[in-house]
Amino acid sequence: MNVIFLGPPGAGKGTQAVRVCERLGIPQISTGDILRRAIKDQTPTGLAAKSYIDKGQLVPDSVVIDIVRERLEHDDCKGGYLLDGFPRTVQQAEALETFAKIDAVVDIDVSDEKLVERLSGRRVCLSCGGTYHVSRLNGSTTCEKCGEQLIQRDDDKAETVLSRLSVYHAQTEPLIDFYTQRGLIKKVDGAQPMDECYAAILAVLGA
Repeated sequence: MNVIFLGPPGAGKGTQAVRVCERLGIPQISTGDILRRAIKDQTPTGLAAKSYIDKGQLVPDSVVIDIVRERLEHDDCKGGYLLDGFPRTVQQAEALETFAKIDAVVDIDVSDEKLVERLSGRRVCLSCGGTYHVSRLNGSTTCEKCGEQLIQRDDDKAETVLSRLSVYHAQTEPLIDFYTQRGLIKKVDGAQPMDECYAAILAVLGA
């Protein structure tokens, strides 16, 4: 099964993707990961991407699409895969159609209000990587695992979250209509508890 996960930042796509891929026995393909791998392996497309990154520029669609195409040709994708973070735009989705057949697109739906609450309340430990939410910390500001100070990342601050959401609504949300027209959208409530969201995803995928 070839699956795409859609959803705004903070919807839990990455967390759910790991579990779903383990269940289905398919690779999780994140554009960030394959971009870093292509650069590390010094593939022609990786070197092309690096030339933009080194100048502080966004990697253009044409290069990202080539890197995804390369990755989907690997043997581990023959039995299916899950795309997480690609496509981000309708243009990327149209390009993807030229070399991949998608079976289902899972839209993990969470309201902006809930996402701002979820992300702006997140605290992380820079020492061990522990992640917490202020609602469960009972006023504590230290990591339960190693005792180090917890911090709020800049990209979790409310104003930054709202900015990231506005980019999502402008660029990526149109994909919902794009894939609805193709009869591929499976909507899941991402505001429910993590295990219930996971069960709902498996249900819509018939897994």
